[in-house]
Amino acid sequence: MNIRTRFAPSPTGFLHIGGARTALFSWAYARRHGGKFILRIEDTDLERSTETSVAAILESMQWLGLDWDEGPFFQMKRLARYKEVADQLIAAGHAYYDYMSREELEELRKVQMQRGEKPRYDGRWRPGHKLKVPEGVKPVVRFLTPRDGEIGWHDLVKGPISFPNKELDDLVILRADGVPTYNFGVVVDDLDMEITHVIRGDDHVNNTPRQIHIFNAMAKPLPAFAHLPMILGADGERLSKRHGAVSVTQYRDEGYLPEALLNALARLGWSHGNDEVFSMKQMVGWFDLGHVSHSAAQFDPEKALWMNQQYIKNADLNVLSNLTKEILQKMNVNTDAGPKLDQVIFLVKDRAHTIPQIAEAAKIFYTYDEPDASKLTAPVRSALVLLLEKLRASNWDRKSLGAAVSEVVKASGLKMPELAMPARLLVTGRTQTPSLDAVLELIGRETVLARLSRHLKGG
Repeated sequence: MNIRTRFAPSPTGFLHIGGARTALFSWAYARRHGGKFILRIEDTDLERSTETSVAAILESMQWLGLDWDEGPFFQMKRLARYKEVADQLIAAGHAYYDYMSREELEELRKVQMQRGEKPRYDGRWRPGHKLKVPEGVKPVVRFLTPRDGEIGWHDLVKGPISFPNKELDDLVILRADGVPTYNFGVVVDDLDMEITHVIRGDDHVNNTPRQIHIFNAMAKPLPAFAHLPMILGADGERLSKRHGAVSVTQYRDEGYLPEALLNALARLGWSHGNDEVFSMKQMVGWFDLGHVSHSAAQFDPEKALWMNQQYIKNADLNVLSNLTKEILQKMNVNTDAGPKLDQVIFLVKDRAHTIPQIAEAAKIFYTYDEPDASKLTAPVRSALVLLLEKLRASNWDRKSLGAAVSEVVKASGLKMPELAMPARLLVTGRTQTPSLDAVLELIGRETVLARLSRHLKGG
């Protein structure tokens, strides 16, 4: 079998965590089996779909590296195809025109609810009716759903699932304006695009029996269905913005690496033993739907932040340098006047969780805010004067500089923090920096000695 999966977002907003996880699993399954991954934009919600959302979705997919083999296809460019299939279903007796007005439908639902019944279409325009067709009314097309028995499938994640047909009413498949409804457009698209595996969130489980009926009416083989577990927040509640469920592009803008976000998404409802950090190449080699959890997954933004830190630690320095330089430039920081940026990043990256944190830590090597040295105590000032003398005579490498600092600590009787913090302050303008000897080495002999001399009045 030639495996073909698809990701079919609606362009009514940005790509968020849930959609990105669905895209990842569909992409990984296709890649695992040497198949094709198709991107389809389901843009039939005319009131909410926007070109801005389309662009944001494509941008997010490209940033994540979830490359598609075909598409993107747009449903609104396929209206003639949906009408063609609807006409075929009508001709075969599987669908019919319904002239019921919106007001009539609302009144029917109101009465049903007053009776304590489930609101549903009552089938009044089913074949065999004796109603008079009203003039000037454009009908919708409804699917003739079987009323007896049940419909079911073997879900590749959840196992056997079935629904009584009596619970399903005759759904509208084509609106009066010729735009397909979700369940109809999906089936026609999946057939035309030869989709073999439909991998999507379990909020679509209730749609699946309706879609299977349409597949059966068209006498077409079913794709395999796999419904992924819901994603909850760390507190077990439905995922929302307060849980960190922001758009993919926001994670990018906040300084996440795409590989790190993908790794975090991969762990939402799927696992490979106890492996936590793994590459997308490894995931593709391991991925199978049999290891997707039946129960809801929990998204923990703190865990995602930790994951990003792991990837930053091992990332290519050129990649980190380019990303960091972009941020520093926006901060009007000139990295040309100072140590090489990759050397600075190598020093500061292990403590950083995001790229902006790297930029903030790197900034001290290229900017300098004059500190207030007036509050230095006499013993500390005396020790700093001695440090200045030692540094003037020292070789300018980290080992030698570290030795000079240690000698001053020993000679002054101060503890290391009592010397290192004010030394950092005078040299960088901050009291919190990476290791003092490494900072001194990178900032450079001339600059370090000049700053210490100035604040210690020439030593």
